[in-house]
Amino acid sequence: MAIEDSNRIIRDYLLTCGSLTPLLATVTSIYCPRLPENAVLPAVSFFTRGGVNNPYIPGMLEPSVQFNCWAGTPIVARQVYRALYDNLQGIQGKVVTVGPPTEIIWSAIEEVQGQDLVDVEIPNYFRTLTFFRFMIKAE
Repeated sequence: MAIEDSNRIIRDYLLTCGSLTPLLATVTSIYCPRLPENAVLPAVSFFTRGGVNNPYIPGMLEPSVQFNCWAGTPIVARQVYRALYDNLQGIQGKVVTVGPPTEIIWSAIEEVQGQDLVDVEIPNYFRTLTFFRFMIKAE
């Protein structure tokens, strides 16, 4: 079985999150692996920073993913983070596509609580940084 693209699966799921997408500049302001130059804020960027493949369950991916919730103010960046958190923390068995293969996010758990940061290189770009561990399977 081929290894699925966990970044695409996560993005496809986030695009369906009705409490997250209204906070973003556009409904597609979810970027992987990074925010494009001159992106309109608020936005979310993320990338897989590591993880493992489960040797006992073929096709089960367990990535650790870094998320950055971007906005023009720290308050809005935190609001975007809260919406991201509410849509990911503790989810179980979320079907992302009806296949074949059917892709399922079996679980998502926050690894590191949101950290408010200021981008010193780009004025007026604020972000809240967080990390989540996923279990994703294509069946």
